[in-house]
Amino acid sequence: MTKTIITCAVTGGADTTKKNPAVPVTPAQIAQAAIDARNAGATIAHIHVRDPKTGLASQNVDYYRETVERIRAASCDILINLTTGPGSRFVPGDDNPAVGGPGTTMTPPLARVRHVVELRPDICSLDVGSMNFGETGFVNTPQHLRTMAKAIADAGVKPELEVFEPGHILLARKLIEDGYLARPPLFQICLGIPWGSPATADSMMFMRGLLPADAIWAAFGISRMEFPMLAQALILGGHVRVGLEDNLYLEPGVLASGNAPLVERAVQVIRLLGSDVATPQEAKSILGFE
Repeated sequence: MTKTIITCAVTGGADTTKKNPAVPVTPAQIAQAAIDARNAGATIAHIHVRDPKTGLASQNVDYYRETVERIRAASCDILINLTTGPGSRFVPGDDNPAVGGPGTTMTPPLARVRHVVELRPDICSLDVGSMNFGETGFVNTPQHLRTMAKAIADAGVKPELEVFEPGHILLARKLIEDGYLARPPLFQICLGIPWGSPATADSMMFMRGLLPADAIWAAFGISRMEFPMLAQALILGGHVRVGLEDNLYLEPGVLASGNAPLVERAVQVIRLLGSDVATPQEAKSILGFE
């Protein structure tokens, strides 16, 4: 069996800091969370940044730079995966729905990948498609995706194609066919996000069946479905993801004290199911870096 890659999504961008004080906020805290996740067994750190004053999601390149530099300065070999998701929310204005109202974060596509182009992480996420995301519109049009994909490719970074429903996979396949995304593609199947595909075995199996034959893939479920979906992905031959971005609890009623305990639990499940965890160096081979 191919070894299993564990991605740890260490903080995310949702307003979760009041729900669990272990959610890292500052670049120093986020970097340390990535280092702790690696020490616990994680292979990849998926990183958002936050405004240290408010704790809310940020697109500030300086925060990304400090976070990445701190990880690298610590001689931590975890693979770095920077998000490009922020800048895609649309909330129609009450008086004129053609104009974004409060909560809209729409940003030009090249601005959404500026930190990736400047910092050149190993991987960056690319959300392939639009949907209702809770109460907001999550807008990733084909033209914006083509622009972002080209900039990511020119920077020499591997995109992780985040797909939240089956149509997103079909769009990703079209981008691959048209040469905007290189082979072998890396997919992340994201389940349980309102109002995308539910976190069920049927959803995961159906979406996996739509992937290109040469795809490398992982999947995760949010909240209480984090570990059931981890086990399901492993059984189906995929890689996995955990972290405080997706789930704040180690078990029902018990808040996770950090990302490391979630990674440790993932390692236990992986080994109980007969696989083992890939190191960052092994992951580079699995992902086609070498």
